[in-house]
Amino acid sequence: MNQVLKNTRFAVKAFSTKETRPSELDRTMAVHPLSYQELPYDPEYTLYNKRLTPQSLNNLSDDEMYWAVRTGVVLRHTGELPIEISGPDSEVLLNRVFPRDIAKVKPGRCSYQFACYEDGGMITDGVLLRLAVDRFWMAQADGDLYPWYKAHAQGLNVRVYDPKVWVSQIQGPRSLDVLHAVLDGDYPEPFRYFDCASVSIAGQQVVISRSGFTNELGWEIYMSPDIDFESLGDHLLEKGQEYGMVLTATPVFRARRIEAGLLNAGSDFDDTTTPFAVGLGAFVDLDKPAFVGRKALIDAPKDCLTWGIRVSQGIAALGRTIQLDGKTAGRVCSSTWSPFLKCGVAIARMDSADVGPGTSVMVECIDDKKRSAILCAMPFYDEKREIPRGKLVDIPQRS
Repeated sequence: MNQVLKNTRFAVKAFSTKETRPSELDRTMAVHPLSYQELPYDPEYTLYNKRLTPQSLNNLSDDEMYWAVRTGVVLRHTGELPIEISGPDSEVLLNRVFPRDIAKVKPGRCSYQFACYEDGGMITDGVLLRLAVDRFWMAQADGDLYPWYKAHAQGLNVRVYDPKVWVSQIQGPRSLDVLHAVLDGDYPEPFRYFDCASVSIAGQQVVISRSGFTNELGWEIYMSPDIDFESLGDHLLEKGQEYGMVLTATPVFRARRIEAGLLNAGSDFDDTTTPFAVGLGAFVDLDKPAFVGRKALIDAPKDCLTWGIRVSQGIAALGRTIQLDGKTAGRVCSSTWSPFLKCGVAIARMDSADVGPGTSVMVECIDDKKRSAILCAMPFYDEKREIPRGKLVDIPQRS
C-alpha cells in the first residue's frame, strides 16, 4: 500500500477518486485528500478510523517534530472522523449517548465528549462541534460510534451520516499567525479556545476550530468533499512556509499529548475502564436524567487510577511493567521520551487507588532494563492548560 501512495501526486489523486478506487478500499483505507503533500517524504501509513494517516515521514526525526510543535508550527493530516448528527432531535440523541449535557454547548462552540456502554466502559472520544442549533459534527478518535448513534436514534427525528469531511491540524506557537495569513477575509471574532467558525481559505468554504491534540496553541480545519483540495492545500503550504511550518506525522503528537495528559482511545482507556478510573470523572454529569451507562457510573468507584509517570534515563515498556515492593502494581498504557523534560514519560493505570502521585516505583523499559520512576499528576507541566488557551506563551529553548 505504501508503494501505491509514494512518489507522485497523481497516485493519491487517482486512489482517492471514487471513479477509480475499488469499493472495498473506499470503505477500509480512505486517503486524506491532502496526502499528496506527504509523498516527497517517503510516508508510511497506518489505519485510523479506516482512514490512512502517516505513521512516519523522513523529512524530520521524532525529536525534530516535537520541537517544531513546541517552538514553531506544524501541519498534520489526521484520521479523525467527523460524523454529522442533525435534525430537530439531534440534541436529544446526543444527550442519550454522551454523559455531558449537550444543551450547554452553544452554536459556534466545541465540547470534549466520550461515549460509554451500559456497563460504564468507554467506547471512544472526540470533539463535538455545534455548527447550528440542530446540526453537530462529532470528530471522533479511532473507534466506531456511527452504529451506536443509529441504535439509540429510534423514535427520533434525526439524521446520522458520514459527511465525508477531512481534518488537518495546524499546531504550535505560530499557528494563529498562519491562520491570519491564510484567511481570505477577516479573522473570526471571537475565536476563543474551543470555538468553531465557518471561514474562506483560498476561496474554499471550510470550518475551523480552536482545538487539537498537542496542548499547544492551535487550530483544526474541516474540509468538505465539494471543495478544491489542491488549491486549499497548496495555499496552506505556501503561507505556512513563511512561518516555518513543517509537515509532520504521528510522532509529533505522541510526546506532547502524553506530557499534557491527553488520553488516547484504545490504549489509555477502553471498554474495560470507566471515566472515573482514567481521570475523566469531571466530564460525567450524573445529574442528567438519562444517558447510556448512567446507572453503572452512579454505582462505579469514583477513584482515579490513572497517572503520569516519569522514568529516569529510559522509556517505559508498554503493558504490566510497573512494580511496587517487588510486585506488579499497574500498567503502562502509553510511553515515549520527552525531549523537553529529558526523561521517559508515560501514562500509567495503577491497580490500587492507594497508589498515586509521589509514589516511587520500578518499571521495565524498552531496553529490557528496570529503572526507577515516579508517579505524577497530569499534565506534567502547564497545570492549568493555559498554553492552548493563549493565556501563556511558553516557548522553550531547544536543547
